[in-house]
Amino acid sequence: MDVPSKEIQSRAEELRTQLNQYAYEYYVKDQPSVEDYLYDQLYAELVEIETNYPQLVTEDSPTQRVGGIILPGFEKVTHDIPLYSLNDVFDKEGIVAFDARVQKALGKAVDYVCELKIDGLSISLKYEEGRFVRGATRGDGTVGENITENLKTVKSIPLKLKEPISLEVRGECYMPKASFLKLNQQREEEGVEVFANPRNAAAGSLRQLDTRIAAQRNLSTFLYTLADFGPIEANDQFSALNELDQLGFRTNHERRVCHTIDEVWAYIEEFHDKRSELPYEIDGVVIKVNNFKDQDALGFTVKAPRWAAAYKFPPEEAETVIETIEWTVGRTGVVTPTAVMTPVRVAGTTVSRASLHNVDFIKMKDIRIGDSVIIYKAGDIIPEVAKVLEEKRTEASQPFESPTHCPECGSELIHLDEEVALRCINPKCPAQIKEGLSHFVSRNAMNIDGLGPRVLEQMFDKSLVKDVADLYFLTEEQLLTLDKIKEKSANNLLRAIHQSKENSVERLIFGLGIRHVGAKAARILAEHFGDLRTLSKAKEEEIISLETIGATIAESVVTYFDNQEVHDLLDELEKAGVNFAYLGLRTDQLEEVESPFKEKTIVLTGKLSHFTREEAKERIENLGGKVTGSVSKKTDIVVAGEEAGSKLTKAQSLGVTVWDEAQMVAAIEGSHSADQ
Repeated sequence: MDVPSKEIQSRAEELRTQLNQYAYEYYVKDQPSVEDYLYDQLYAELVEIETNYPQLVTEDSPTQRVGGIILPGFEKVTHDIPLYSLNDVFDKEGIVAFDARVQKALGKAVDYVCELKIDGLSISLKYEEGRFVRGATRGDGTVGENITENLKTVKSIPLKLKEPISLEVRGECYMPKASFLKLNQQREEEGVEVFANPRNAAAGSLRQLDTRIAAQRNLSTFLYTLADFGPIEANDQFSALNELDQLGFRTNHERRVCHTIDEVWAYIEEFHDKRSELPYEIDGVVIKVNNFKDQDALGFTVKAPRWAAAYKFPPEEAETVIETIEWTVGRTGVVTPTAVMTPVRVAGTTVSRASLHNVDFIKMKDIRIGDSVIIYKAGDIIPEVAKVLEEKRTEASQPFESPTHCPECGSELIHLDEEVALRCINPKCPAQIKEGLSHFVSRNAMNIDGLGPRVLEQMFDKSLVKDVADLYFLTEEQLLTLDKIKEKSANNLLRAIHQSKENSVERLIFGLGIRHVGAKAARILAEHFGDLRTLSKAKEEEIISLETIGATIAESVVTYFDNQEVHDLLDELEKAGVNFAYLGLRTDQLEEVESPFKEKTIVLTGKLSHFTREEAKERIENLGGKVTGSVSKKTDIVVAGEEAGSKLTKAQSLGVTVWDEAQMVAAIEGSHSADQ
């Protein structure tokens, strides 16, 4: 084994420190100080050093967060200090009674700390001399499971504290709502069972044996208490949470000190109304006596502390009737049932449809047409059927019979191995082709404006297109045969189709609908291989060697291109003049970019006239900028087009620089990218 020089050892330590700090700013503080590409550059440099000198790999290196270990099982962990449960209360009377018990026991009024009750998996983290050494589940409060390796993949958990101290902290590991929605959409497309809610998704991610899966699930944490304080000398809960912030932990900053029980109730009412707006799921509010001496005086019952209570929000449910069940075919052939219901309001919106996911879900809940059901929103996002009200079912009710043939093409449906979904495997299925066309023209793919589902359906039904390549051979005469398409609309469509030929190839790769290849993976593949033909000839081992590209994606890409029909399609696209090359900014070109967007975070809002939103985003990103969808303190510039609304108002309140569209256009045209 080669011996690293002192310079290399020093550089490795410097990179670890930098990258851990950048990760802390991004995942804990939500205030990144550098752009993704700079982080990626430094990360790649550290990977290269550690590959050449494995003896330099440390437990706190950010390279150790990617997973890759297959665990034989979870060993049991006995908690030195038990994880107590909390006494639940469900109304204002329960809160008032809790306060009365506290005041009676202490003989005085006290301050309370109110914290949001995060709906995730309880965890305990142990640190020795500042290094993360063990993470465990709550279990029964006395004995849990050692999930250290999976928790190492959660980027908001520090592997090394800012001070070399020993302590034990507790908190909640959760899955953000957006990640939950994306994960379930992916699982539904793959034909596997979906998670019922974000809590189950977080628990399922941490309690499985392949650490790579946990690394892919985008989990996060909020820490809320110290079990073993170590050298920390905080006198109250609020101060202790501030200490955790200083050490590098992520805590929830919606906490508040309340001086009266009326203030506590006002906090509860406030966040009951705000819960659907939060990016994570909560199921209540935790109320704690703030002062630690008062906590000690109050003590514990056998199961719970006397100084804390958990107010549980009432479930946001509604009763409705299932009028029918519709079956739709996705672009991968998965046939998904949807309940069509009598419209009803739940969690602030009117709901008339709910996904039933798959046949097994319908059978498990014995859902029938005409049933009265209770529905709720999973993670405050997705309408779900909670239960059937069997007492309201009529004698004429019959169990629902699953379809045996595709509702679109009539082909026999099958259950593939290890899938819960029904799937149509007919490659000529009209529904799959239509869905594939819609995906191809969508914003994140080829971005062909004006080609909505109704227009595409007409094109397909009139045999104007049978695959995506046919779009590029359409004529004005053909378009004029479509309903509501006049000469001007036809010319606009032809212009949008023609413009899409100039897209950088990652859009085409994503648009082709290769299974498991999302927009981010498409860009990574495009940047590495340079053009589509080269990618189409790549071997599995070459693809899997790329950072963040796993075996599943690699196998899917190779399988896709190992098909003569795909190569015939590529020939047609190439014949039409569709670009096959990567035109974006490569990491190694960044230093050559001269632009006011470089290393800046930009938000676009309002109507733009010079560029479409996607065109502006692409131009800015090719000039080293990062375009995001929401305004925060980390935003550098907000570009406000016509009729800009709340994002502009927020930018002004935060003091963020605001440009009009003319300033953005001038900056783009005055910049120099790496290929100029």
